[in-house]
Amino acid sequence: MFIPFIIEMMNSIKIIIPVPTYGFDPTEVAIPWKILSDKNFDVRFSTPDGRKAKADTKMLTGENLGIWKGVLKARKDAVEAYYEMETSEAFCKPIKYAELKEKDFDAILLPGGHDKGVKEYLESSILQQLVVAFFKAKKPVAAICHGVVLAARSIDHEAGKSVIHSYKTTSLLKTQELTAYTMTKLWLKDYYLTYPEITVQDEVTDTLSDKNNFLKGPTPLFRDDLKHLERGFTVRDGNYLSARWPGDAYTFSLEFIKMLEEKK
Repeated sequence: MFIPFIIEMMNSIKIIIPVPTYGFDPTEVAIPWKILSDKNFDVRFSTPDGRKAKADTKMLTGENLGIWKGVLKARKDAVEAYYEMETSEAFCKPIKYAELKEKDFDAILLPGGHDKGVKEYLESSILQQLVVAFFKAKKPVAAICHGVVLAARSIDHEAGKSVIHSYKTTSLLKTQELTAYTMTKLWLKDYYLTYPEITVQDEVTDTLSDKNNFLKGPTPLFRDDLKHLERGFTVRDGNYLSARWPGDAYTFSLEFIKMLEEKK
């Protein structure tokens, strides 16, 4: 009796993952989707116009990544999870940004991606105000990599500041962003700089009440997995969870599940 009750409870927890039409990081969407779905959570997706989204193809295939292909592209497990996710009903029938309401979901997960296509997602006023609503409702908010930029840009107009202003957080590190850019700039130009004028870390830190609330974690050399969770790094502060890059995706997903179970 108890196990069916737990499964039913998880099925009742609805999580929304908004993504851009094109350019999100496949690992940061597919690994959380896979882990959450395998645990029977109800995961839904949203795009600007309700059309099926597509991940950054360079991250999926390694196209044009040159000698750094093996280091920079999505790992095999993430690619497999992505193609499985791509056939799911929820991914094929996303909800329009404009139709999203905080009251319809129990939690929100904000993935990242550095291709210029993610700008429509990061700059969406609809999503920014949705994130504000989740924070005000004290519902779980999880953001990874560039997804933290969306959280940072979500301004609570009553308070006059970002919803993460007083929170501890991490995000894609400046060293990570500039290293990837330097490694590939000869042929990919500023592909790895979503906003060439400012790094993710600098923009996020500028919204915080105390710059010491930005936590870098250990040097990110290797990607995590279920057997190597110690490689991952996350920062949890109340209802808010953040992580740095695809290499934190497994640890990030499991910590998010803990938050969801505690909330329920």
